[in-house]
Amino acid sequence: MQSQNRKRAPVWTEQEVLDLIAVWGEEFMLSELHSKRQNAKTLQKISEATRDRGFSRDATQCRVNLKELRQAYQKTKESNGCSGTEHQKCRFYAELHAVLGGAATTTPPLSVDSDDGVLSAMPEDFVDGEDEED
Repeated sequence: MQSQNRKRAPVWTEQEVLDLIAVWGEEFMLSELHSKRQNAKTLQKISEATRDRGFSRDATQCRVNLKELRQAYQKTKESNGCSGTEHQKCRFYAELHAVLGGAATTTPPLSVDSDDGVLSAMPEDFVDGEDEED
């Protein structure tokens, strides 16, 4: 009988996440992610850029982490926008806000399609309905 346990990638270090967010937030990357429907090549570039910074993550690992970061940011932002609720914290909120929702940023947040690795622009008021099955 085969084991049901899947081999999991090592946990991302704080520095890896900060570097991933920095690469993701580069104007060139954001522009490329917004202008293309299929983003596998851009995700590969993000992976290569993090590799240049000394980390070994493939495009799929980057896509999954970007998706999780975006979801955590959006949930925190939505929760903190409701009066009467307890203030929520997101570990990399300030860095993510600079990429996804900063006042200086005029581009909408990004969505990562869980099936094919597509990152696409979304309106600010988008609710994460399509990703709940993950």
